[in-house]
Amino acid sequence: MTEPEIPSETLSGSLTAREGEPEPEAEPKAEVGVGPWEGELPDGAHWDPDLLADGDRRNVVDKYRYWKHEAIVADLDAKRHNFHIAIENWQHDMNIGTVVRSANAFLAKEVHIIGRRRWNRRGAMVTDRYQHVRHHPTVADFVAWAQGEGLAIIGIDIFPDSVPLETYELPKDCVLVFGQEGPGLSPEVHEVAVDTLSIEQFGSTRSINAASAAAIAMHAWIRRHVFNQLPG
Repeated sequence: MTEPEIPSETLSGSLTAREGEPEPEAEPKAEVGVGPWEGELPDGAHWDPDLLADGDRRNVVDKYRYWKHEAIVADLDAKRHNFHIAIENWQHDMNIGTVVRSANAFLAKEVHIIGRRRWNRRGAMVTDRYQHVRHHPTVADFVAWAQGEGLAIIGIDIFPDSVPLETYELPKDCVLVFGQEGPGLSPEVHEVAVDTLSIEQFGSTRSINAASAAAIAMHAWIRRHVFNQLPG
């Protein structure tokens, strides 16, 4: 991450020692993760001997500390939710990585990239290692897959025929589809979607960031089908 620029007046003021004063001590950076395992080593095939010996600095929840990568994925696979996420990628959208990160957080079944195979992984923060990602070269290929799986295709965008996400009964088995930043959903996806949903906004802008919209929609599914909260 690029360090933010600091105004020159700040550098010449409180952050720099005045003449005759000692230099201020730099604040220690927080250390991520945990160090080597302490005490008797645990039993189980899911433990990673290298991580136990050297420490685990990965961005994982405490439950998965020192676990092998494949053991973490297998455990997640056993409890993934029924919804999928799809993102159109015709112009190398920078939001895709962030959408994948949110899909991992909400434990989506799979993430589907429609269009260009290559996508910017920076925003995913390595979560794509734990999240299944499938590629579809065309909308037709994606639609054939979704229909074959019995999934309702739900678009998220602002169209004249869009209905509010807040009052919509999201189906349990569905794939939420998001367009790229700017153009939004393609006409092809809009046409095949069972419904297109919009997110209510109250400010001056017409739309919100695609990655933010994806996180809101995923959480709406979680509220309905994990916490049994009715829409409306």
